[in-house]
Parts: sequence; C-alpha cells; structure tokens
Amino acid sequence: MAKTAADLAGGLDSNFSGEVLVPSDPDYETARRIHNGLIDKRPALIARCRTIDDVAAAVNLGRSEGLEISVRGGGHNVAGRAVTNGGLMIDLSPMKQVTVDPEARTARAEPGVIWREYNDATAEHGLASTGGVISTTGVAGLTLGGGLGWLMGTRGLSIDNLISADVVLASGETVVASEATDPDLFWAIRGGGGNFGVVTSFTYNVHPLETVLGGLVAHPLERAPDVFAFHSSIKSDLPDELMTTLALVHAPDGSGMKICGVAMCESSDDHDQAERNARPLREFGPPVLDMVDRMPYPVANTLLDDGFQKGSLNYWKAGRFPDVSEEVAGVLVDAFSKSPTIMCGMIVEHVHGAATRVAPTATAYPHRNAGYNAVLISQWTDATQTDECISWTRSTYDALRPFMDDSVYVNYLDADDDGRIRSAYGPNFERLVQLKRRYDPDNLFRLNHNIDPAAG
Repeated sequence: MAKTAADLAGGLDSNFSGEVLVPSDPDYETARRIHNGLIDKRPALIARCRTIDDVAAAVNLGRSEGLEISVRGGGHNVAGRAVTNGGLMIDLSPMKQVTVDPEARTARAEPGVIWREYNDATAEHGLASTGGVISTTGVAGLTLGGGLGWLMGTRGLSIDNLISADVVLASGETVVASEATDPDLFWAIRGGGGNFGVVTSFTYNVHPLETVLGGLVAHPLERAPDVFAFHSSIKSDLPDELMTTLALVHAPDGSGMKICGVAMCESSDDHDQAERNARPLREFGPPVLDMVDRMPYPVANTLLDDGFQKGSLNYWKAGRFPDVSEEVAGVLVDAFSKSPTIMCGMIVEHVHGAATRVAPTATAYPHRNAGYNAVLISQWTDATQTDECISWTRSTYDALRPFMDDSVYVNYLDADDDGRIRSAYGPNFERLVQLKRRYDPDNLFRLNHNIDPAAG
C-alpha cells in the first residue's frame, strides 16, 4: 500500500526544523507555485528547509522512499524543474541569509536568496558581483547554470566569482566544494546545474561598485535592422565596462507599440569615461526615447523586472549567434511584428569581455566565445492563447536555427529541450557524465536539465 503524504512527512528526521507541507495544508497552493504560471505540478510533500541539516534530512527521505526530488531556490527557471508531480519538493526559499565581509571582499548567500536581496546586501558596503539581469531571479539557479549578468564584461560570470559552496550530496553527506577541498565537484557545479547535489550556500568574491550608467534607449521597430547593424559594426570596440542587450519588446507604457531597445549598464569608475563609452549607442538614430541615467547598481538590476511578472505563462527558446547579421535581424523583426501578445519579446545579449577570457573547459559552463546570446520569450495570461504563443516561439526558433551555432545557455532551456543537453555543455559533456557517475550514480537529482550517468 502506497504511503500517504502524512506518512511520508513523518519519515523526516525528528530534528527537521523547517516546515512540512502536504496538499491539505493552507500554504501548500502558494508554496507549489513558481514564477512560470504554465507549470502546474502537485508535489506529494514540500519540505521547506531552514538549515543544511534540514536539506540533508529531506534528501535522505527522498532517497529512502524512492521519491522524485525537485529542488526549488528562487523558482524562476522557465522549465519548471523546481516542482515535481507526486514527489518531494525540497524548498530552499526560506534560506535567505546574506553575509558580507567587506574586509575580505566576500559575500555568502543561502540558496533562497534572490539577486535583489543579494545586491542590496552587498551594496551596503559599496560592493557587487555579477548577478542576473532580472532582480527576482534566484541566486542559486542562475549561478549553477553559469550566471550571465550586467557585470560579466568586467567581472566574468557569476561562477567566475564563486569561491566555494556547501553541498548536500545524493548520499546525504555534506561537503564543501572549492578549488582546495573538492575541485572536481567545484568544477561541475560551475555550470552543471543541480545535477550533483543541493547547494546550501554560495560564497563569492565581491568588488567595489556603487553606481552605474544604466537604462534603455528605444527606437521604432522599423529601425531595428539599422540598430542591430550598428551594434554589430561597433561590437569589437565596446569596452568591457559596457554591457548591452538588444531587445525587441513592447513599449513599457502599455500602448502595445513595438520597439527596438538597447538596454545598457556601464560600470566604469570614471563617470566621464562612462558617458563617452555609452555616447555612440545613445546618439545613434537618434533614439525616440533615452532613459539612460546614473543610478545605484541594485536599481539597474531591476529595470527589466516589469517585463517578467510572476504567474504569467511562459515558453522560451534560445540559442547563440556569432553575429546578428542582416538575415538574422530580418527574421527577428518579421517574427516580432507578428507576436501574439504584448508580453512577448526577444532578448539578444552581447557577450564579450572578461566572460570570454576563461578557457571553455575551465568550468562546466563552456560558452566562452564572444557573440550574442538570444532568447525568444513568449508570455501570456490568457490560457486560451497557449497554443498560439508556443507555436509562434517554435516557428521563430526554427527560422533562426540555421544562423545559430551549436550551443545554448542551460538556464534558458525550456521543458521540451532535453535533447539539447549536449549542446549546453559542448566539450565538457563527457567529463560531466563521469562526475555524475561519481557523485550521483543513481541519478537521484534528475529533475533538472539532466546529465544522465548512463549516457554513452
């Protein structure tokens, strides 16, 4: 006879200090929901952890009972792998502590922290490290997948700032992963996602930074090919300090007007130099709207938040381009002109600078070549539009695929992208499989973009 949710909850260690939720509990419905409203799964049990011992107890329960385990940090991943249907959700969102050591220039974050919280804590000391471009993204998921962000031109990816991590393995053992203590595991978690264990804390190097020159310049959609061509013509001249993202989006005033935007974050210490660096992009066109200004870095990290509302239905496709050619720009603009909702958009991140000066095999994240990282984002709130929105995204991706290289950022993979795992890891895939066999041979942590230990 199958065990009930209450029976399973009773199997947790008596010292478990967190909250255990079953489907009949009042907070269960809220706890099972994640950022992507398209995901509608119902765990048998939610273990809301507060300590590393809580996490170990939950992992031990899941293993002993043969439950499918999902691990939730910020819950932002579009594929919805933070939630299991009928299994055990290990919910790390209550683990919210951020500790900053301004003398050592380090910061330690627990896995329930989101980037807004991390940035606010480090900014109190005039410090920062590379986080995401959306402040509601979880520190854990973004880092484990690599960590593209506004500061990657000067400071590299989030993983390039990571010093160590506390990890609960599939065995329930707790270890410290770092270059000194477990370099293989440390290599694997820097881009290998949640395949190797549950990370319960991240320690980063942080760097002096208070304000940046950030914001958006906008052009009419019909000027988008010219904007893309101009960016391509100057990309090799852009300084490390200037991170830019090309975007086909709808005007933020709710009018539904389609625009081509260039979002930027210039982090030079010399404010006059920052103005000079940004001037070509601000003067080209000229834009119909210039919202670029000096602001605290944590504020810059919130500028795109309104375009990613929790609970909206999401479906994404992604890939990388060596360049945004005239042909690519044409496909993007034509497809965007037919976007089914005003919440849909296309984001094209320019990757250059420090993030590209790391060897592809130095960390599990392999995509260190300069270029453009693109994500096609369908968002909608009316469930009757689901088929239309997904079809639009897939057809746009199919039209762009001939121009993409054979790589993809694992954090942008959707639920139907498991066939692209090798593309996500490129030359590092075989080593990751070997390490998966060592650290999680039974594939206990499989509800992710999975590295199958049985892969040939």
